[in-house]
Formats: sequence, C-alpha cells, structure tokens
Amino acid sequence: MSDYKEFTDKMEKTCSVLLENFNAVRAGRANAAVLDKITIDYYGTETPIQQVATISTPDPRSLAIQPWDASVLKLIEKAILTSDLGINPQNDGRTIRLIFPQLTEERRKDLVKQVKKYAEESKVAIRNIRRDAIDKFKKQQKASEITEDDYKGIEKDLQKCTDDYIKKIDDLCAKKEKELSEI
Repeated sequence: MSDYKEFTDKMEKTCSVLLENFNAVRAGRANAAVLDKITIDYYGTETPIQQVATISTPDPRSLAIQPWDASVLKLIEKAILTSDLGINPQNDGRTIRLIFPQLTEERRKDLVKQVKKYAEESKVAIRNIRRDAIDKFKKQQKASEITEDDYKGIEKDLQKCTDDYIKKIDDLCAKKEKELSEI
C-alpha cells in the first residue's frame, strides 16, 4: 500500500519540525540553532542571520556573530532584542556577543513547558494527518474503489502508524526534558 507514503512522509516531516523547534530552545549552553528563526530585513528580503554573518561559539556560554557587511550589525542586534530569545546582545562595533546566563529553576520550568507545548502541537498535527488519511480512504471506499475490509485494514494500519509517531514524539520530548534538567 504505497498510498500510505504521503501520510507517513508528512508525519516524518512533523517530527523533523519538532526537532528543529527543540534545537531552538535555549538550554543554557551556547547553540547557534537558537538563531535559526531570527531574520533581518536585508535589502528588502527577510534573511536568516546565518546567511549574513559568521556565527561562532568562542566558549560554551557565548555566541559571537560577525556580519560580513558591517551595515547589518544594528539590524541583527535589533532582531535579537525583539525576538523571544531573552538575551541582550553586546555590540562592540564589529561583533555581536550573546552571553547565555545559567538557567534558573524558573527558566528551566518555562523551557520544559515550551518543549511540552511543541510536543503537543506535533501530536495534534500527527492526528490531523491521520484524520486526512482516513477521510481519503473513506471516500475511496464510498466510491467502491476499495472494499470495506480493505478500509478496515487501512484504518488499523494508520492507527498503528499514528501511535508509533506519537510515541516517537513522546520519546523526543522526554529526551529534551532530561537534557534541560541536566544543565
């Protein structure tokens, strides 16, 4: 049944997006992935910071952002300030430094809540994909393209696939929570 492929691909993509979101959760260590969703208006185009600057980690608790074009330094600084990153950039005229403070217990709890929220949104997306798949196969059954027995088998397979992806999301969430608690 290659008809499942489009739906399993969507479920896999949902897990990939979840991982990207988890990587963007600032966990006390300097990680360039926290900048992935921050863009600047570079000559009229929303451009990710990574495409206009070199990002390095001089030590475990800081990031250095060195733009290739000095004129975007202020734009990068402003974008970081207006983002939900919660870090004040330090601008020395050539480089922007982000110093990651130690996580407080309160901030750690906030991050765990954020991680759980991302996981729940992903589970909802997986369930919506299952619903769309079931609707598609139900229409095929009504149009007599597949038998009722085939439909029941498909429904069972889709439920198993959904359960597998929900478990994968739970595992990813638990791993990220553990990572946050060890910092």
